[in-house]
Amino acid sequence: MDSRKFRITWKTILLPSLGLAAFFIYLYIFGVDIATIFETAKSIDFSIYFLAVVAVIFETFLFAISWRSLVTFLSVKLSVMQSFLYVWYGIYMDIIIPAESISGEISRIYLVTREQSEASGKIVASLVAHRLMGMGINIGSLLVGMIVLLMGKQLSGIVLNLTLFLVVITTAFLVLLILLSVKEKWTLKIIRSVIGFVERISRGKWRLSKVRAEVIKAASIFHNSMKEYGHAPKTLLTSLCFYVLSWLLSLTVTYLVFLSLGYPIHWSIIVVTCSIVVAVKSIPLGVPFEAGLPEITMSALFMVLLTDIPLDMRVAICGTATILVRILTVWFRFFIGFVIQQWLGIKGMTTPGVNVEQLKPETKKI
Repeated sequence: MDSRKFRITWKTILLPSLGLAAFFIYLYIFGVDIATIFETAKSIDFSIYFLAVVAVIFETFLFAISWRSLVTFLSVKLSVMQSFLYVWYGIYMDIIIPAESISGEISRIYLVTREQSEASGKIVASLVAHRLMGMGINIGSLLVGMIVLLMGKQLSGIVLNLTLFLVVITTAFLVLLILLSVKEKWTLKIIRSVIGFVERISRGKWRLSKVRAEVIKAASIFHNSMKEYGHAPKTLLTSLCFYVLSWLLSLTVTYLVFLSLGYPIHWSIIVVTCSIVVAVKSIPLGVPFEAGLPEITMSALFMVLLTDIPLDMRVAICGTATILVRILTVWFRFFIGFVIQQWLGIKGMTTPGVNVEQLKPETKKI
């Protein structure tokens, strides 16, 4: 076994490291005393923070179960353990590769289809249906959190406008995705246009007739699978319930972090803040959102919304809480995902017909 194939390189952790550096630069520019943040972190209750660690693991497990219920409904074999491992692998890919909104999903498609080559259309359908659920949950969370904060007169004009903007944008993407899921002719037209464009710019060097046939076949299976979901409300409800539980646990992580610092905050603030972060991350613009922007967004929102904490204390508390949350949601997930990626790679080396190099992320593109 070639040990060189399984190690963390500087390229692997480039984006997460840049994100942390960007966040500290943000704190410095706005005159935040970083030493005070570290001093605040010393007061953390580690027993409560450990519960946040457990919540991250169970959140991921419930997310995997939610996705698996959609996959197995389409007669694709996927065990609970496989779904759990593949989701962790996808999270790892999301962190190290720009375009977080799709990179993890592409990795899950590959991991399933490398063993079940004819299942690509069905896996895409399961991921699209799952994404639709997530977008719907996030829209609902934004609206509920916004209403609660408005009733308590805690929502400023900037955050209100940002929330409404993200609701509109996310809803627009949701409607577009639904239309592409039900309008097979639209999808086929887009596929033919994209492949035709690639053939034209290659000046005839690439003949993609075989690729076109395979993609059109997968698209047909995808649309048939989406129709099957339309006649399976019980399956959709089961998946949705697990997804909601996973989402609630993700909110609990942030709550427990603040609680570990001795500052429990209102759930509506957590709902709005986390929903805004997720809404921006879910827009497929190819932005490496793990590179500083979430930390800055989260910290700024907490600063604006936590008006019941004195300003001199608020800066340190919000900065510390943001760092502690991101340690769990980025670095903890990164290292677990890395271990699983390595394990799946080793397993791939011992599985006939599997090229282990395909399991490794193309970090050179970062």
